[in-house]
Amino acid sequence: MTQTTPAPPVPSKSKRSNPATWTSRKRTAYGWTVTIMLLILMMVSWADKAILGIVAVPLMEDLGITPAQFGLLGSAVFALFGVAQFVAAPIANRVQAKWILLALCLVWSIAQVPVIVFASLPALWFSRLLLGAGEGPLAPITMHAVYKWFPMRRSATPAAVASAGVTLGVVAFAPVIAWVTSEFGWKSAFIFVALVGVVWSVLWLFIGKEGPYTSVQAEHEIEGTSPLEGATAVAADSKVPYLKSFLTPSWLLAVLCSFLGYWTFTVAMTWLPAYFETVMGTSTQQGGSLIALPAIWGAISTVGLSWLTQVLGNRGLNTRISRGLVLGGSAVFSGVMVLLGTAADSQGAALTFFTFGFGTAPALFALTYLVAAETTNIAQRGALLQITNAFLTAGGLFAPAVVGAMVSAAATPAIGYEQAFWLTGIMITIAGIIACFGINQQRDRKKLGLQL
Repeated sequence: MTQTTPAPPVPSKSKRSNPATWTSRKRTAYGWTVTIMLLILMMVSWADKAILGIVAVPLMEDLGITPAQFGLLGSAVFALFGVAQFVAAPIANRVQAKWILLALCLVWSIAQVPVIVFASLPALWFSRLLLGAGEGPLAPITMHAVYKWFPMRRSATPAAVASAGVTLGVVAFAPVIAWVTSEFGWKSAFIFVALVGVVWSVLWLFIGKEGPYTSVQAEHEIEGTSPLEGATAVAADSKVPYLKSFLTPSWLLAVLCSFLGYWTFTVAMTWLPAYFETVMGTSTQQGGSLIALPAIWGAISTVGLSWLTQVLGNRGLNTRISRGLVLGGSAVFSGVMVLLGTAADSQGAALTFFTFGFGTAPALFALTYLVAAETTNIAQRGALLQITNAFLTAGGLFAPAVVGAMVSAAATPAIGYEQAFWLTGIMITIAGIIACFGINQQRDRKKLGLQL
């Protein structure tokens, strides 16, 4: 009797759609696809923020806005930033990141409509407030989504690539927005960024997907590595009261560094184009293009510093050194460069120092997320990162308004800018020095019961 060989079992649809059952190569490839999409989303987000600085001079002239009013307008985008993140914190642990990110991007595009239709100061206020509410939860949700696609030992570099959108958005879009403004007027720039957001949303609807690394135990099962033993496993995934995480020196100092990093980079995005035009005498298009220089360095330093933390960690150095010391040292470097740029005698030297100083500031964000994530377990990470981001982005709320007030109160705009840059450089340098000595995740994880 002839025997027939049974056909190999066909994987069910649920298994084919479950990344945990995929081959390592397929899972990694798709993880990087998601990462690139989130990089582009971060770029769009920062194009939305940077647009106000790029169109500053023609917009102020057209609508009769003073520097003080413009400074408050620059802060408006951050007024609901923190509120939105506190609202999103409990949602982040319950709703898939795919749908949260899709909703946020659509809100950004809708936020541009009042400016396009009404073109007035009240419309700008409403637009920036709505934009801030939509953009507030973005960065932590993005980091949480990326972390779920890679094991912990390989998550720093992908997270940094996505975070690099903070600066790459300016690099890619600033010259384009400046050109659109020069050729078609400043309102056309708002139409452009709104359309870009709609295009991304359509693509994400088909590409977006959740990663499988949802706990320490799940990571060991997927990777086929030795699972954590008994009490160690329980400790790594144990629940930690959020307040205890927020009161650790590591969390406090990491957030302080990025609060001032956000302050520093927001000063650059909001005021450097106007500084280039009013003090250095550039055109609107040239000023918008020059802001790309610190942004280019920001992208390099964001990926480079996070890659460095991953290399140091893989060589056996604990995260107090590989992440904490790198974060503190980077903050010091950023502050010192801003101070040197402020003190420089030539425009070339000032531009060089400002490129490194203002450009290094956004690299602190990805490092802060890594440090903050160590103060809780994976299940609570989404909410903790939301609240972390709410505090650190508050730097963007205060910086434009403070600089605007200083420029308005000074005898000349040049003196006002100089005073604001001195203040910025001194604050972030001091914070970085303190962080170098105070951040110690291993000490804090033991106190929280996450490490035995």
